[in-house]
Amino acid sequence: MEQLYQFFTNKLNTVPTQFLRYKYQEIEWKSRMFALVGPRGVGKSTLLLQYIKLNLDLRDTLYVSADQLYFSDHTLLQLADTFVKMGGKHLFIDEVHKYGGWSKELKQIFDTYEDLQVVVSGSSLLDIYKGLADLSRRMPVYEMQGLSFREYLILFHQIDVPVYSLEEILAHNESLPGIDHPLPLFQDYLKRGYYPFGRDAAFMLELQQVVNQTMESDIPLYLETNITVGRKLKHLLMVIAQSVPFKPVMQKLADVTAISRNDLPDYLIYMERAGMIAHLRDTTSGVRGLGKVEKLYLDNTNLIYALVPNASVAEIGNVRETFFMNQMRVRYEVRSSKVSDFQIGDLVFEIGGKKKGQKQIESVEHGFVVKDDIESGYLNVIPLWSFGLTY
Repeated sequence: MEQLYQFFTNKLNTVPTQFLRYKYQEIEWKSRMFALVGPRGVGKSTLLLQYIKLNLDLRDTLYVSADQLYFSDHTLLQLADTFVKMGGKHLFIDEVHKYGGWSKELKQIFDTYEDLQVVVSGSSLLDIYKGLADLSRRMPVYEMQGLSFREYLILFHQIDVPVYSLEEILAHNESLPGIDHPLPLFQDYLKRGYYPFGRDAAFMLELQQVVNQTMESDIPLYLETNITVGRKLKHLLMVIAQSVPFKPVMQKLADVTAISRNDLPDYLIYMERAGMIAHLRDTTSGVRGLGKVEKLYLDNTNLIYALVPNASVAEIGNVRETFFMNQMRVRYEVRSSKVSDFQIGDLVFEIGGKKKGQKQIESVEHGFVVKDDIESGYLNVIPLWSFGLTY
C-alpha cells in the first residue's frame, strides 16, 4: 500500500489544473461508480487526477493503475477491502482493462462496500463495454475524445475561446478573441493538436507508439488472440490510411490484408471503438451508430499525418473531411448525404477549399459550403476551422 500511495502522490504532484477538458463539466462526479473511457492519449488519467486535486481529501482518496506490480499478487477486491478499513472513501482505478476479470470484482466491490466510490478509466473501449454485462446499470460510462480546435487554442496557446453551438456557427456568430489570422493555428492543429501530448518534441514518435499499442496489444488482448492478428490489424490500418476516404469493399480488403472476409466487419468495428478509424454511415436507421457504412476515415487528422507522412497536396480533401466529421460527431450525429459530403439532421454540408462552389447543394434547402483557407464566412459559406469550436 505504501508503494501505491507513493505512486499516487507522484502523479498528483505533477498534474496541472489550469486547463480542464470539456468532459469535466459533463461527468456526474458524485456517482458511486462510473467509467471514463476513450482512445489512448486523450487525457483521461489527467482529468481524473485533476478532479482529485481540486475536490477531494487526500486522506481518504487513492488513485492506482491496474497494471502496477501490486496486482501481480493482490486482487482489486483485496485492495478495496484494505482501503476501506483504512478509512478510504474514493478509489480511482486507471487502465482497468489490463486487470483480468475486473468487471466481476467491481460488481462485488459495489455490492459489498456501500460507502466506497469507485471510478475506473480505460483506453480499451472494447473491454469496458464487454465488462458492462456484469455490471448491468451500476456503472455509467462517459466517453472522451481528443482536443477540439477550441481546446487546442486554450491548451497550446492560452487563447480562451468560448464554446459555440452549430446554430451559432452557421449564423456567423463565432469569433476568436485576439486572433486576427486563425489559419496558421488551424494548420498546426490538424497536424499535432488533437492529442494533449502534441506539444512534446517527440510527438510523432509517441503517436506511432499509441497506434502500435492499440493495434498490436489492445485489440488482440480483447480478442484473446496472438500477436500475428495484431500485425494483420496494423496492416489493415495502413491500407485504410492510404485509401481514405473510401467505401469499404470487404473482399478487396480481405485480398490485400489476408484477413478473413467474415472477420473484417468486426475488426473494423473494433478499430473504430479503439479510436483508430471512423465509419460514416447513411440515414437508413434512426438508431445512432447504426446504418450502412458509406465511407471509412481515419479517426482524426493527426493520424493522417502520422500514418501517411508523405501525403501529397491531393490528400488535403481527406484532411478537411476528416476534421469536420471528427469534430462534429462529439455533439451531433453525422451521416452521409446523397447530394453532398455530410448531413446533420436536415442540414447538408459540402466540404472544400476556397474555390469550392455551390453546385452540389444548389437543389438543397438547408445547404452549406464549408471552405478551408478562408478566415471568415458569409451567407451559406462557413470557414472550416469554426467547426472546431463546438466543444
